[in-house]
Amino acid sequence: MKEVLCATINVYTIVLLARVIFSWIPMRPGTGLASFAQVLAQLTEPLLVPLRRIIPPAGMFDLSFIVLFVLIQVLHGVIGCSGNLF
Repeated sequence: MKEVLCATINVYTIVLLARVIFSWIPMRPGTGLASFAQVLAQLTEPLLVPLRRIIPPAGMFDLSFIVLFVLIQVLHGVIGCSGNLF
């Protein structure tokens, strides 16, 4: 069970980082890349929305991504997953 949870955390971390990277790339709507970015958004928004209610944006920067990344890494350590993703 622990291995499955650790693997899920690792995959979600990669999805979160992919969303950050794709947010820097300009995309035209309707393209395959835009569709992929939309899937990444749908996977990450459920955890980011509650954080955005608590953490106000710092200018044009959305700090909820950083907070979520840190929380995921803390959970990774608390569970006792062997090895680090990063």
